[in-house]
Amino acid sequence: MENSSEAKKLLEAYYDGFSGKGDWEHTLSDDFRFIGGDMTNPAPVMGKQAYIEIIRRFSQRFESMRVQQVIVEGDKASVIANYDFVFQNGARVNGNVAEFWTIDHGKLSSLTIFFDTQTFMKNSK
Repeated sequence: MENSSEAKKLLEAYYDGFSGKGDWEHTLSDDFRFIGGDMTNPAPVMGKQAYIEIIRRFSQRFESMRVQQVIVEGDKASVIANYDFVFQNGARVNGNVAEFWTIDHGKLSSLTIFFDTQTFMKNSK
């Protein structure tokens, strides 16, 4: 994306919708690529609809989220997001997630995330 302010607006639209658990899907490309839901399997999940399904399940685990930092360079963006997780076992955990985006033709085209998978999996059982 040529203009970093356009990229920031696109990310803002995604995160505004995402934090409210709705109205973020329009920011994604149809051939969206996601890596990070399972750190033991680095194969990407392909397609917008597949990612939407992952987020439907993930949204059940976070109570709120906040963007802490956004850095945009060309068609790449890095975001640190802070989440308040609530698990079925009653555990409440606050954690940061590093989110790395690619932007193509005015849409978010890929996302790779990194987070504390051990704590997340331990509390998801």
